Amino acid sequence: MIIKAYLKPHCGWSSGVRAILRKYDLAFEDFDIFNNPDLYAEMARKSGQPLSPCVEIDGVMLADVSGEEVENYLLARNLVHPNSNSPEAPIDTGCTSGVDQSRLSGEPIRFF
Repeated sequence: MIIKAYLKPHCGWSSGVRAILRKYDLAFEDFDIFNNPDLYAEMARKSGQPLSPCVEIDGVMLADVSGEEVENYLLARNLVHPNSNSPEAPIDTGCTSGVDQSRLSGEPIRFF
């Protein structure tokens, strides 16, 4: 399988996708769309939309997916077989996962 994963370095959804690919010991290219605008543009062009994560598996683009959705795709097409390995991270959690809620004041952050 050729797997290209268009992911952000620090995002719950992206971590979930990585966790599923690692759960099944699948080799994949991890494209950092947050720090590389060219990779983000490639993802948007290939997927036809701007949201991430996106995972391309053997030329099939899964757009705006969670780790759970990637796992379901792989299992439904018999690309992997069920196993008892636990994912290393939650597979269906948004990018705000792990944020220390006590530090959030509810006030907007100003950058000027």
